[in-house]
Amino acid sequence: MSAEDWGPGRPALGGDLDVDVAIVGGGYTGLWTAYYLLQHDPALRVVVLEAEVVGFGASGRNGGWCSALLPMGMDAIAAASSRDAATALQRAMHDTVGEVGRVVAADGIDCHFAHGGYLHLARNPAQWARVQAHVRHLHSYGFTEADYRVLGADEARARCGATGVLGAAFTPHCAAIHPARLARGLAGVVEGLGATIFEHTRVEEIQPNRVRTRMGTVRATTIVRATEAFTPGLPGYRRAVAPIYSLMIATEPLPSEFWAEAGLADRATFNDDRHMIIYGQRTADDRFAFGGRGAWYHWGSRVKPEFDRNETVHQLIHETLLELFPAIGDAAVTHRWGGAVAAPRDWWCSVTHDPTTGMAAAGGYVGDGVGTTNLSGRTLADLITGQETALTRLPWVGHRSRQWEPEPLRWIGINTMVQLPTGSDRHEAKHGTPSKWRDAIVNRITGGGH
Repeated sequence: MSAEDWGPGRPALGGDLDVDVAIVGGGYTGLWTAYYLLQHDPALRVVVLEAEVVGFGASGRNGGWCSALLPMGMDAIAAASSRDAATALQRAMHDTVGEVGRVVAADGIDCHFAHGGYLHLARNPAQWARVQAHVRHLHSYGFTEADYRVLGADEARARCGATGVLGAAFTPHCAAIHPARLARGLAGVVEGLGATIFEHTRVEEIQPNRVRTRMGTVRATTIVRATEAFTPGLPGYRRAVAPIYSLMIATEPLPSEFWAEAGLADRATFNDDRHMIIYGQRTADDRFAFGGRGAWYHWGSRVKPEFDRNETVHQLIHETLLELFPAIGDAAVTHRWGGAVAAPRDWWCSVTHDPTTGMAAAGGYVGDGVGTTNLSGRTLADLITGQETALTRLPWVGHRSRQWEPEPLRWIGINTMVQLPTGSDRHEAKHGTPSKWRDAIVNRITGGGH
């Protein structure tokens, strides 16, 4: 996919500029940060610098889950801080789903927001055991059935009529959205608040108080790096995160008689507990938008448009959707696309701000960024404007992930992690029990955080 596919866009930077805050990256993180900064202080001079067009990266291509999910587990957060701090961060994510809904309603952003929750299906005995154990674990942190509850087979199937459902976990803390509509709508709102967005303006270097592009240099009191999977392209950040590709398909609109059996009437997002990550939603126009991992990591953390398409992986995604919902039959797949998400070495997303240098950053969402970017934008706005709030005390603030290993270790490790889940799923399907050695290797690479 190229920038031209997204329309003509906005003009590029026209020369040197002095501002209060320069945000590098026109995805959700950058846009939410600009939004909340200008809510705090409408007089701030805020610019957003985007290499392509607004929402060109993962913000415009994701599965449309505005969820409360975090890439690092509760135990990892608690180990780095405390159980109370871990619970506070997770509750902040619960609130974030409602906050996004509030903003899109108040500002008239037509992004097909549907607060239908998230169904985590179990479709074999090993999955069912894990799903129930996960809910019990969350309850041990003080959450109740109002936040996370186990559904028996009948209720789970009534909500989502996939094959082989033994039960599910359900949380109301998730909404389905149209990702590109949210990015573009939010950009328009941010401009209305007074920010300036420059597209087709590739940043070549970030330094304290200075952003260099071919079109000019932007000088600013604060620089916000919101570059996610494109971060390794910046000097000094080659090993900061690893771009991991996630691919998607969308079907043609499916008839009402199909949806009468498939359910998802409230547009709950869904997946099952297989190890190979999948994710789906019923769109506002009655399609399936469905995606998954499985595409290879590319040597040197490269991100290229041709990597958005992988015929083998797209076919596997289609086959998985048919496995879940055979009644789709020969309905056409009308769209195929993909994009990269950013994975830090320890699977921690984070928000950082150094008031002495004016350097700030947020990211590392590992595909859980639709809701998380809103929380990071609010947190960055508080940090940059010097406010001490409940958000600035959350345990992801100031977290620094170690760098990824150099090549070839990075390529070997990540692609091992990408491929092992398929073997784990085959083992479980055949034997009904987990593949402990495969799971142990993946946990070793990811730090047990995902």
